[in-house]
Amino acid sequence: MIRVITVEREYGSQGAEFAYHLAHRLQWKLVDQCLIDEIAAKAGITKKLAESCDERLDPWYYRFGKAFWHGSIERLPATPDPEFFDAERMVEFVRDYLHQLVKTGHCVIVGRGATSALLTTPGVFHLFVHASMKRKAEWFEKNFPQHANDAEQEILATDKRRSAYVRRFYNRDWTDYRLYHLMLNSCMGFDAMVNATIDAAGLSASISQHVER
Repeated sequence: MIRVITVEREYGSQGAEFAYHLAHRLQWKLVDQCLIDEIAAKAGITKKLAESCDERLDPWYYRFGKAFWHGSIERLPATPDPEFFDAERMVEFVRDYLHQLVKTGHCVIVGRGATSALLTTPGVFHLFVHASMKRKAEWFEKNFPQHANDAEQEILATDKRRSAYVRRFYNRDWTDYRLYHLMLNSCMGFDAMVNATIDAAGLSASISQHVER
């Protein structure tokens, strides 16, 4: 029985908006921005710091310096310290949080490498949302009109960053169709996407039972 759905998405494909509609239809918890708040609270750091590490890699010079630091006689503190919170620490918290979510179930998780982190976990359904560059650029220009001229550049850069994140921490190809149970083009519209997901994940019966109650 499927109890968790992960949603990876190209930037501008409106995958996060789709996840909202899917969670609403299923009456499940949507795990997206709330993940930042919960991890910030658990790690004892500011939301701003958590956001700066969300689905990102640390700069190369930081990673180089950290490797040098670990290789020296002095070591990083064994106990968590906000001054040393970085992308690697963020991923540790994300992984723990994702596995906790699997235990409770009934949630739709957006991004954060959740597909790769939970790839072999029973009861988890994985999907990927994509769209044409034209459609993604239109979305970007509508939401960020002040940066309309940079639409395609920003879209490609964000997708490259997400791909690098998954490659670095999970050694997976983010766009590999073999990771997913279902890949959806958002040109279908949210209703069709939600219906397709519910049918593919075999959740129609559970929804009917919920409505009858």
